[in-house]
Order: sequence, then C-alpha cells, then structure tokens
Amino acid sequence: MQVTTLRAALAAGPSATAAAPGHVRTAWAALTARPAATAVLVPASVMLVLGLWGLDRESMWRDEGVTHQVASRSLPEIVRLLGSADAVHGLYYLLMHGVLSVHPGEVALRLPSVLAGAATAALVAALGVRLARPRVGLWAGLLYAAIPLTGYYAQEGRSYALVAAGATGATLLLVRAVRRGRALDWCLYGAVVTVTVLLHQLAALVLLAHAVTLLLSWRRLDGRAWRSWAVCACAALTLLLPLARLTLGQSEHTAWLAGADEGGAASLLKAFAGPTELVVTGALLLACVSLNSPLERTGRLSLNAVALPLMVLPPAVLLAASQYTPLHHDRYLYFALAGVPLLAAAGAERTARVVRMLRARPGRRGGGALFGAAVLAVAFCWQLPLHLDDRTTEQRPDDPAAVATVVAERVGEGDAMLYLPSAGRRTALAYPDEFANTSDIALARSAAASGTLYGEETGAGELRRRLANLEHVWLLAEPYALREGWDPKSAAERAKLTAVNEEFLLRDEYQTRSGVLRHYIRRPVDKPVGWPPAHH
Repeated sequence: MQVTTLRAALAAGPSATAAAPGHVRTAWAALTARPAATAVLVPASVMLVLGLWGLDRESMWRDEGVTHQVASRSLPEIVRLLGSADAVHGLYYLLMHGVLSVHPGEVALRLPSVLAGAATAALVAALGVRLARPRVGLWAGLLYAAIPLTGYYAQEGRSYALVAAGATGATLLLVRAVRRGRALDWCLYGAVVTVTVLLHQLAALVLLAHAVTLLLSWRRLDGRAWRSWAVCACAALTLLLPLARLTLGQSEHTAWLAGADEGGAASLLKAFAGPTELVVTGALLLACVSLNSPLERTGRLSLNAVALPLMVLPPAVLLAASQYTPLHHDRYLYFALAGVPLLAAAGAERTARVVRMLRARPGRRGGGALFGAAVLAVAFCWQLPLHLDDRTTEQRPDDPAAVATVVAERVGEGDAMLYLPSAGRRTALAYPDEFANTSDIALARSAAASGTLYGEETGAGELRRRLANLEHVWLLAEPYALREGWDPKSAAERAKLTAVNEEFLLRDEYQTRSGVLRHYIRRPVDKPVGWPPAHH
C-alpha cells in the first residue's frame, strides 16, 4: 500500500507528493536528500537479498567441497597442502579457515561470497556516482545485481566473488587516488590490489586495465600519478612472484581447462551482459551510446576510460593466451564484469537526457532515477527463471550430496570402498558422515596427514593383497572412469580396474549425475563369466 501511494504521488507530480501521507513524504525525502548514499546503499541491499535467497542448496559441488575440507584442516595442515597443490587459492583457504572455525556449514561457506557480491554492487554504484552522477551509480549497481552471473558466483563457496570485490574496490581507489593525489590513497590502492592478486593470480590483469585507463587520460595526468601507480603495480607483482613460481609447479591441477574456442568471446559477452538476448541487446546498445556520446567528466578520469578497459582487456588477454595454453574460464574473468553495467548506465543517462530535451520540460526530482530502477526491475523479472535455476543443484557442475546419500543408504557398515579415480574421494571428504562406516581399502595416508587434496593411496601390489581377502567391494567411480577406452596413468588406478573386472562380478549399480556406485562380489570359480546378472 505504501509503495502504491508513493507511485501515485510521483505520477501526479510534486503537488501530489506534497499531499501524500506523512510517512511517504518522509521516506521520499530520505531517499532524495542524500542521493549519493542512496545510490550506493540500494544496490548493495538488493544484492544482499538476492545473495541470501536460496543460499542453502543442501549440496556442495566438488570445488566447494574442496574449500570446505581444506579450510576445515588445521593451519599447519593447510600450509603443508599449499606446498604441493592449490597454492593459487591459499589466501582464500586461510580466510575460510577463520570463517568455518566460527560456524562450519554450507551457508557459512558461501556467506563471504554473498557479502562480497553486495560490496561489489555498492562499489560499482560508487564508481558511477564518482565518475558521473548518483542515478548513473544507482542504475549501474542495480544492473550488476540483476545479472544472473553475479548471483551465481555470489552463492558459491570459492574466491571469485571476493576477487571481483577487490578488483572493483581497487578501481574505485584508483579513481580517488588520481583525483586527490595523496600518498595514503595510493597506499590503499596498492594494498587492495596486492590482496586481490593474491586471492587469484589472474586478477593481476586488472593492473593492465588500470594502465590503459591512465594512458587514455594521459593529457590530464602528471608524472606523479604515473610514478605512484607504477610503484603500487610493481609492489603487488613483486609480492605475487613467489606464489606464481609455486603455482607453476602445480600446473597439473589446471589440466582440465580447455582452450578458448571460436565462441568463447561471444559466450563470455552473453554471460556478462545478459544472458537473455533481449537484455544483452539492450545492454550493448546502451554501452554503444555511452561510447559514441560520452558523459562529461567529473574528474581527471572519465567513466568510459575506466569501464571500457576493465570490461575488454582482461578477457581479451586471457582469451588470446588460451590459444596457446589452457587458461580460459568465465570464473577467472568474473571481476571484469563490473565494466558492463557502468557503460550501460552511462548510455542510459545519455538517452534519458535526449528524451528530456525532446519533451522540452524538466523532469521531477528523482523521477528519472526511479523510472530507470523500474526498467531494471522489469529486466530482472524477465530473467527470473535463470535466477531460479541458479539456486538449484542442477545448475552446478555436479551434486556430490546425491552420491553421498546413495552411499549412506546402500553401503553396509565396514564394507570396503574403492574410489576410481582417487580424486573421487573428494565426495567422502566433503560428506564424511555418510562415509563414516565404510572402509577405504586403498588409502595409505589421509588427505590431511599427507598434505594432499585427496590422500595418498597404497601401491598396486599392496592393493591387490588387500583385495584378495575380500568377498565383495564397493566402487565409487566418476562417470568418465567407466567409459570404454579410459586409460588411467597411475598403476594403482589400473590395478583397481583390473581387479574389479577380472576377480569380481558386478552385482548392483546405482547411477547419479555425479558418480556411479557399483557393488562387486568375488567371482565364483565354478560360475560362468556372465553370472550373476547386474541389477540396476
């Protein structure tokens, strides 16, 4: 009722607004009295609500499971792991160790990403306010919150939402440091950039975007700004070098990445600006308006000079590099998304000015901002099915919780369990309660004790000896591991396949989207190869 009254008052004009009930006039006055603060707080609040909506999916996909099981280890165990694997996520694991030590669980696992998403929406809005005007910031922040990709990573227990917040915060600090020229501002910029690149090394591409931003504005900058930026960039990259050297020796953990294909750029653009065709088209048209008819500068840096390099350069460089080595994935470029809503909001501002000139009448205070926000609400509703889908387990790469449930229901107490390949043990590490009664027959040392992600397994000879004493065994396999032609490199993995195929018979099989659970019994010497028939 209050919203209806307020809309009616706005539609009728200032006189009707003045005649509105007291609480409506008070709310509207509060919103318009401090437009800059409103422009920042509203997108942050919207993004926070969207991030908390459906946060508990009751399943951690495999990367989230790794975050949970690594961050749940002791600090010495985490440090030991980083020497052999996943050093690229080391700072994030240490941060999550503190979070999960307070309150372990899937919601707590994702909560830092939710808060980072809300912070990024506020920072995008603050950039729009600083580089243009409050309503540009409001529209940019709301558009950022309305993009489905934002909600997707804001609800994921990985570092990418935090990296986006860091990159956007560093961009805002760059704008402030160039405008003020104070050493403290440059120190803050350097500190935020350093933390961001330590959260994920590929975030260093934001420095390239910032360099081009300064280059596009070189006529309005003095040598001091360039020197200050160079010092900050060199300091961040210098601190990054030891981590980069360490992760180069762990490149086998990115072997799953594929090179960029011909549609890589198009799919990335669609994810950043849409992804529905109507929203993509509208966002790109508005961005083109902004580039063709830039808004007036409010400082040394223009909005286009800040947003365009951030949106274009990191994806372009990574896509080009992926032609030679597999590095491309949308999640690594998520921090560059902030440039899209800024350009689109600037184009909307320019379009609104043209419309107002054609109407030859002044607009009501705050009316244009509210109308733009309403348009964004319509765009959000248009893409609501995508937001709903993203809050289900089906939209994540896998669903280990479903596999763990099957194991808990089917496997008996003390039954032997094999994992094919050994990385499949991550399901047991993510959901230890469901596997508590099973016996990991191939395990030599646990993941935490061995300083590895999935534990160390016994050799092929010892595995055959252990299997020789078993009358039945359970096998939890990744779907690809059971396909014909899969050739494992490890002798232990080959021993598993050989043993179950030659010494055991398949009795039962339970398939899920994320794994296959098989029950094998020892082959009787007096029975044919086809006995007994498998039950599915």
